[in-house]
Amino acid sequence: FPGIALEDFANGVYSIDQDAREQWEAMNDFPPYEDDLEIGEELFNTPFSNGKNYASCFENGGINIRQNYPRFDTERNTVITLELAINECRTSNGEDPLPYKKGDLARISAYMASTSEGSLINIIIPNKGDGLTAYQAGKQYYYSKRGQLNFSCSNCHIQNVGRKARSETLSPSLGHPTHFPVYRMKWASLGTMHRRFDICNKQVGAQPLAAQSDAYKNLEYFLTYMSNGLPVNGPASRK
Repeated sequence: FPGIALEDFANGVYSIDQDAREQWEAMNDFPPYEDDLEIGEELFNTPFSNGKNYASCFENGGINIRQNYPRFDTERNTVITLELAINECRTSNGEDPLPYKKGDLARISAYMASTSEGSLINIIIPNKGDGLTAYQAGKQYYYSKRGQLNFSCSNCHIQNVGRKARSETLSPSLGHPTHFPVYRMKWASLGTMHRRFDICNKQVGAQPLAAQSDAYKNLEYFLTYMSNGLPVNGPASRK
């Protein structure tokens, strides 16, 4: 798609499907996730039982940091997604963790993402530790075939971009991470990227993995690194 500006890939399938884009833009006059954003902001600012809040756990008070996640923690030698960091903030302050795929965790993550709107994704692979190994593991998962259909992520989102799968246009992989958490009409709710990974695996007849598993974290790390330089524009709505 040489005629599409790089930054427009942040709009996912709507960067290549003009008819769908017009409908999407009209829908965005009244975004379906507005209430979730308000709830997410309220939750973000609500103190924990010990008096601290989410802002105390993050650089810059948790504002305008989405573009830096997931990050590779060289001390722990693992990928840390924003959703994982949110739950670790909770547990370190004596609160119970939230379910990872939807609900309040997705709302908080969506609010934090909204404060980064327009900031360019900036994922770093550090020289220290196994950051490159995590990236390569995510890449291998992306290109590996699985499930009854024997499909890989790349079969849909590189090789067949722009073609139809049933009634849906297959979107390009470039830009996928920019707009999560995403509000899908099929869900009628917000969902995290790992929720979307689950759906993809189910659609090809593969066994879904646990949210925040190493495989999913590494896949998110790879995908987001490959979208470096694109603007954050989440949360967003999709079919």
